[in-house]
Amino acid sequence: MAKKQQEKSQQTMQELMDSAIELFGSKGFASTSVAEITDHAGYAKGSFYRHWNSKDELFLQIVERKFKQYRATRHDKIVNAENLEQAMNIIWDFLETIVHDKNWSSIFLEFTVYSATNDPVRKLMNKSDYRLSNKVFADLVRDHVETDFSPEKIGALNTALFEGYLIHHALEAEELSLKDIRENAIAMALRNGTKQGRIE
Repeated sequence: MAKKQQEKSQQTMQELMDSAIELFGSKGFASTSVAEITDHAGYAKGSFYRHWNSKDELFLQIVERKFKQYRATRHDKIVNAENLEQAMNIIWDFLETIVHDKNWSSIFLEFTVYSATNDPVRKLMNKSDYRLSNKVFADLVRDHVETDFSPEKIGALNTALFEGYLIHHALEAEELSLKDIRENAIAMALRNGTKQGRIE
């Protein structure tokens, strides 16, 4: 009996998350209420609060799950990278999957901006489970950096370029393409992180 209840609880949680993702994608995070999420999924509001204390908490769990899926596809490739250029290309392949998931990239951008004004959420968003943090990025490239340039700085520069591109893209300012950003981000990493690229 307990197992069936647990399975039902998991199903309810998944259906509420699916409902939230759909509504966040069509209406935006800020414009979607808990009542709309539960109504859309066919549940009472109490079902929501059995799983999460707030819409923020729900969204953070969605982000964590989404990033786990993205990272699973990246993991096997990154461990086989032979140099910094290969590692950077694998990372940017991963980042492009986020951009091409149109609804998701706009929701993630909106929530990132929202978190900047909400201190507890901002602290959580800076953890590696919720974004490509400087530490995660650094750990992915560290073994391939040949100079004394900080891998964390390579991570921070790339994350800033990627998140900046999400804003640029959301505003439909098409001066820079994703290809432009990717090529320049990788070139910058190679210029700073490889002996061949570094000019003393």
